[in-house]
Amino acid sequence: MPDIHVSAAVIVDDAGRVLVVRKQGTTRFMQPGGKPEPGESPAQTLIRELHEELGLQLDEADLHPLGTFISEAANEPGHRVVAEAFATTIDPEAVSVQAELAELRWITPADTATLPLAPLSTEHLLPIAWPAPTP
Repeated sequence: MPDIHVSAAVIVDDAGRVLVVRKQGTTRFMQPGGKPEPGESPAQTLIRELHEELGLQLDEADLHPLGTFISEAANEPGHRVVAEAFATTIDPEAVSVQAELAELRWITPADTATLPLAPLSTEHLLPIAWPAPTP
């Protein structure tokens, strides 16, 4: 299965909501981010993508590495996504839909039952944002 390398952000607001986005021409929501340009580090890729897609101005000190995660690609059948993920917290008023995005949403755990989400989000990134309570 061919790999698609990306950088992705788990962006949380002060209320504990997580930002997800939907690109034009797609149905599934996912964490913002994207593919690297030649010579970019994963953090540089994410900073550029968040600026292009959401108008955010961040630097590497704002990003907290979460690790590398692999899932089936949401929009490219027969591919898998290999994501370098980072976490950050922002003010919801600091973002707006730009570039190839069609929509953004701030979601809570209750929204995951009804919102079409990318496998990377459901399998790896949202569980980081909302860890399951320990018994």
